[in-house]
Amino acid sequence: MSDRRGRRGGDGGDRAPDFDDEDDPDMGDLFDELAELEDSVDSDDERERVRETMQMAMEVQDSEVFGRVVFGFDRSDAAEALLGSLLFGIPMFVEGGTTEVGEFIAGRPHYLLLTNALTITLAIGILYVADFQDVRVHNPILGVVPRKLAGVLTIPLVTAVVVMTAWGRVDWANPELAVCQISVALVPMAIGAALGDLLPG
Repeated sequence: MSDRRGRRGGDGGDRAPDFDDEDDPDMGDLFDELAELEDSVDSDDERERVRETMQMAMEVQDSEVFGRVVFGFDRSDAAEALLGSLLFGIPMFVEGGTTEVGEFIAGRPHYLLLTNALTITLAIGILYVADFQDVRVHNPILGVVPRKLAGVLTIPLVTAVVVMTAWGRVDWANPELAVCQISVALVPMAIGAALGDLLPG
């Protein structure tokens, strides 16, 4: 984390930090400081108070769509991800091309692995690289998997399985083919879920 907290004067630290124009602190810096504070406190009660402060800071952010600090994955995020995955997924469900591509990669396991790797890479890129929002990883699952990434991959996957099965777009008598066809549909659905989660802010 870059140190953007500023430098105090030589008068014993009584003055407020003096920030250069290009180093003005933003909400990202505030969240960095709160995350460090959360790691340094001793009691569970103090940690909970820090988390509540982080949540409050997120709620008082301005109403701009982009440039906000976001973390975690709650019911509102899940609903937005579901909407985004459906918007991108329904055309895939009704298009014959999805089943044709699934049939093509069914006999080529390395293509299936590449397709799934592409899905995960695109989701990570949209959430953490493209910089639509300042997305922070907070309390990852098992200490490793970011909750937001898990959410925007799991929701479109479950949606694809349920809808494609209900609409007769996959035949589970041939599970290998069904998995491949769902993997194809999952590529744009994961993009839609990630964008749906981030764009409303």
